[in-house]
Amino acid sequence: MKVSILGASGYAGGELLRLILQHPEIEIFQVSSERLSGKPVSFAHPNLRKKTDIKFCSKNDLKDVDLLFSALPHSQLMKEFENYACLAEKIIDLSSDFRLKNPEDYQKWYGINHPKPELLDKFVYGIVELHREEMKKSNYISSAGCNATAVILSLFPLFKKSMVDSNYPITAETKCGSSEGGNKVSESSHHPERSGCVRSYKPTGHRHTAEMKQELGVFVNFSATSIDMVRGILMTAHVFIKNGFSEIDIWKSYRDIYGNEPFIRIVKEKTGIYRYPEPKILIGSNYCDIGFELDGNRLVVIGAIDNLMKGAAGQAVQAMNVMHGFDEKVGLEFTGLHPI
Repeated sequence: MKVSILGASGYAGGELLRLILQHPEIEIFQVSSERLSGKPVSFAHPNLRKKTDIKFCSKNDLKDVDLLFSALPHSQLMKEFENYACLAEKIIDLSSDFRLKNPEDYQKWYGINHPKPELLDKFVYGIVELHREEMKKSNYISSAGCNATAVILSLFPLFKKSMVDSNYPITAETKCGSSEGGNKVSESSHHPERSGCVRSYKPTGHRHTAEMKQELGVFVNFSATSIDMVRGILMTAHVFIKNGFSEIDIWKSYRDIYGNEPFIRIVKEKTGIYRYPEPKILIGSNYCDIGFELDGNRLVVIGAIDNLMKGAAGQAVQAMNVMHGFDEKVGLEFTGLHPI
């Protein structure tokens, strides 16, 4: 199957390329970058030296393929969708352009009027564990935001099993690595400013909150914090559980919903430094690790992912596998490293 990547010079595009080069069912046909057109992909992704000799091309030179991944910056695909839809029957978009079903949410959370509101219902939201059956029938998938992925996957079984007491607010915070901001230089990414930081960069109003509300059906009071780490997200949420549920009931709910999921791991150890989820050991893997601890009726839920994998390129490849009937795990078998 021939696949091309639109906008492949960024971190997510590079991860897509790395994963697809290992996929036995996929041939990389073209990868685009306006800035680096004509240069080998190893110029932007040095880890791919001797893995491929493919060069970046202009988006205007893209040819027909079976599937097109778009890793363009937010708001670009929605403006030029027709130009790319004619190149491939199936599209998987890693940006936010088609994640939200309600066009009014784009005005509220992104400050724009969506130019293609009629397409929003054609895209399946990209968390496989929630929308696997829809993906099998769809031609368009919109990958979820990385923070949204960490929150939604960690809390979904509690809402699915109606265990959450709606009389109390739900709060969640993510501690995020610097790669979440992409590879464009900014004042906040300048080494003297970023090194050693624990910086609250979005205590309220984070755009991924809209995805959480859409998928969980409730508003999550969400905050995001930058920390001195390149890759990874550690999510901590506080929810209140209805009376009568024990820690064993909570464990059973996660096992019932995620027991057969290949990339969800429930972490519940009594001792050791890894008794809770830890993003460090997930680097390069497509796993989401979830743990919890009950304190009376307050449940603290902890989730960890690699933001560039399960939060971006990894979930996109997983969705591609589901969409085309491949084994879901193909190309995503890397387990992470320890120690690192």
